[in-house]
Amino acid sequence: MHPFTYTQANDAREAVGAGRRGGRYIAGGTTLVDLMRETVERPDTLVDISRLPLREFNVTKRGGLRIGALVTMSEAAAHSKVRSLFPVVSEALELSASAQLRNMATIGGNIMQRTRCTYFRDVTADCNKREPGSGCAARGGVNRAHAILGTSESCVATHPSDVAVAFAALDAQVHLLGPDGERTVPFLDLLLRPGNTPNREHALRHGELITAVELPALPRPLKSGYLKVRDRQSYEFALTSAAVALNVSGGVIREARVAAGGVGTVPWRLRAVERALAGERPSDRLWSEAAAGSAEGARPLKHNRFKVDLLRRTVERQLRTVGDMA
Repeated sequence: MHPFTYTQANDAREAVGAGRRGGRYIAGGTTLVDLMRETVERPDTLVDISRLPLREFNVTKRGGLRIGALVTMSEAAAHSKVRSLFPVVSEALELSASAQLRNMATIGGNIMQRTRCTYFRDVTADCNKREPGSGCAARGGVNRAHAILGTSESCVATHPSDVAVAFAALDAQVHLLGPDGERTVPFLDLLLRPGNTPNREHALRHGELITAVELPALPRPLKSGYLKVRDRQSYEFALTSAAVALNVSGGVIREARVAAGGVGTVPWRLRAVERALAGERPSDRLWSEAAAGSAEGARPLKHNRFKVDLLRRTVERQLRTVGDMA
């Protein structure tokens, strides 16, 4: 670990000022500290934001839910409003990491965590995300866990967050505070596909701080859930996952929201699946036909071709599960 300066911010403006001067924000530290130990990250200054009052759960005027960026994963998963209004979020959080990590890691930190690609975390390997222009060792290496959607010649690393998949499905909004004031960004615009610049992972401006994630008021009744497929049942990242939310009224699917994890360079919204569901009556045949479009546009690699079929099966299973509740 390289030497660094540590400072603790007492209010959001103070934190943003330190961030503008080049400081890196740290709250639970469950990702950043690991990367610093591995010398993947070498910040000169850490700005501790854990004392900031960003821990609210507020129901918005329109009936949505605003979750403070420093709410821990375990707090969010257990909150009655999250469990009743957006169970897909609770389930995604409860299937993440370990209980100990969920007690420390924050909502803001979780969605900003960096990839678990082994080549990214090995400073001796070529990685365009870590060192632009060096190459991507994963493309010709062991790539079983890597992405099949949203990839480029420069990067095939998956985004690791589970709850980010739920946020993508629900069209969450991210509230930011920066040197130029406050702004709100659609969650689907926050995380960037790699393209030719995989080192640019998000749309935050210099010094900006996530203050909250807002889940919108969606048509009711809304049934939702999260399914995660992995090599073992605990403390493992997804091979594939599916976040599904369905609004079914009068026996017809009025609105469908579906996103996938474990397969994309960012949480991946499955628009083709949603289009196939809208206006249809729930049935086993519909779930199967809609899920067939799950991997539309996929570009599998040597070791992860199985994800194409596994994603289809994952989405079909979760459509059926949530559809049976609707």
